[in-house]
Amino acid sequence: MMKRIVAGVDIGNSSTEVAIARIEGEQIQFLSQHLVKTTGVKGTTHNVRGIQFALQEAAKQAGLDVEEIDLIRLNDAVPVIGDLAMDLISETIITESSMIGHNPDTPGGAGLGVGTTILIDQLFDAAEKGQGYITVIPKSFDYEWVAHRLNQAETEGISITGAIVQKDDGVLIHNRLHKKIPIVDEVSLIEKVPLFKLAAVEVALPGHVIRTLSNPYGLSTVFQLDPDQTIQIALVAKALVGNRSAVVIRTPQGEVVERKIEAGRMILIGPRSHMEVSVNDGAESIMNTYEKIGTLQDVRGETGTNVGGMFNGLRQDLAQLTGQSPNEITISDFLAVDAVIPTSISGSMAGELSMESGVALASMVKTDKVPIQRVASLLEEEIGIAVEVGGVEAEMAIRGALTTPGTRKPIVILDMGGGSTDAAMMDGAEKTVSTHLAGAGDMVTMLINSELALGDKDVAEKIKKYPLGKVLSLFHMQLEDGTILFSETPFPPYTFGKVVIREEKEFTPLSIRSSMEKIREIRRSAKRRVFVTNALRALKRIIPTGNLKHLSFVVMVGGSALDFEIPQMLTEELGKYGIVAGFANIRGTEGPRNAVATGLVLSSVKYGVTK
Repeated sequence: MMKRIVAGVDIGNSSTEVAIARIEGEQIQFLSQHLVKTTGVKGTTHNVRGIQFALQEAAKQAGLDVEEIDLIRLNDAVPVIGDLAMDLISETIITESSMIGHNPDTPGGAGLGVGTTILIDQLFDAAEKGQGYITVIPKSFDYEWVAHRLNQAETEGISITGAIVQKDDGVLIHNRLHKKIPIVDEVSLIEKVPLFKLAAVEVALPGHVIRTLSNPYGLSTVFQLDPDQTIQIALVAKALVGNRSAVVIRTPQGEVVERKIEAGRMILIGPRSHMEVSVNDGAESIMNTYEKIGTLQDVRGETGTNVGGMFNGLRQDLAQLTGQSPNEITISDFLAVDAVIPTSISGSMAGELSMESGVALASMVKTDKVPIQRVASLLEEEIGIAVEVGGVEAEMAIRGALTTPGTRKPIVILDMGGGSTDAAMMDGAEKTVSTHLAGAGDMVTMLINSELALGDKDVAEKIKKYPLGKVLSLFHMQLEDGTILFSETPFPPYTFGKVVIREEKEFTPLSIRSSMEKIREIRRSAKRRVFVTNALRALKRIIPTGNLKHLSFVVMVGGSALDFEIPQMLTEELGKYGIVAGFANIRGTEGPRNAVATGLVLSSVKYGVTK
């Protein structure tokens, strides 16, 4: 009886999984499996390097050389690209006012001070009596000298109403002043503070937030603005809401110049009709229009708008990766989700952001054999082993899921990975129906990164994967469910008072100022908006009637089924329809991982019996 070694390779958006098995007739013995991070965009020739590494590691675990593998089977990988399409991109160049609102840890004093900006060493040369001054204090000046200088100025009748300090000396200076003033410190770019301009400094008491400078009408009162100027300055006030301290400086050299790039309209192309929908209408309206179009053939964005630029950029990127013409690349599916998007305010001096409503889009290009065939050909050429493209991911995942103890046909699976959510149903006669939708774990990471204004996808990925805690003392931590965790060994000093990500072996402190409750809600909301939405969308597509109440069992597979929250969210949601849902245990040992790679091996023979 002929023996052969077969490797199944599942190229995902985030990870590449391999399963190696020895096949003798209809008997299959799995020898090893391995997982690595996907190299390049899924379904492109950049994947080859990652596949080779995964094969080498899996072969080593099986006690084989890679050359002993007789056949490699790849999944029919389709690239999935996620991106943000803003409701309204508003680039506001603020020439009427500059601002600092960076919430230093050690501001001095409290209250509101209004005056003209002046360098500390120019006080006695340029200051005039009867006028208020905000002193600007670079790091080259010692806090004791500064305090002495300010006290001396006050004695000589020069009115000091506030201070802007480069170092973290706010409290040290404040403690030595005869007349107390509000002081904002830790202003790293102090050289950008314009001099001899009208400015306002506000510091709130500990535990409180500023009220005047975060209120458009407060700014109008301080700077004596007319109604039109108040409208223009509203973005400044909005960006300072929730801060304990802030500085606003009026620089009346010119007018506010505002340039807006509209979000634009999406043109959805179906077999019989085209439909348009504005991104401004929100995700729900976009997805409702999608449902009306029926089978989606392509999506275009309005020229000269943000969404048009996004789709054109997506096509250009994939054209370069696949060697196809941009005109040959079509969008086969997308998921639109309402999001909150941080927008930089030009003219700010401390990187202030305005949080604007927007729409996040994950898009999938049309299934095309050409890119993955290129991957197969290049891999075969480099390692000298026969490589073939296996079946559709969802169908392979079903075959892998059937190795879970306690499952049988008919079966429905949800495959939740990094870039896509797939669903498939196999009946007793092995007839399979499947669907492949854009949007999964990577989109959740993107939403968390955006809505918390992290600017760090690695931290966003950790927030997605692990629960939170807040270190209250050296020996106890409040967990996100409200319980208190006591430790026999002290927590690391750098975590004290911080919200931390509770990874398996270590804690990662978060530098953002959002509360643990807010971070948790954003994380859970992002997962619900993507995974629950897409799970329902995928399941409805594979049921002939479209009625979820006709389903009985759903098995979850894929990396996202390992998440500590997603399976429970889906179990709760699907329970409303009387569906029993749980995550798989592939081959009785692998949990929800390795379903597609296992299915690729099993589908290489007519019947698969795992040992």
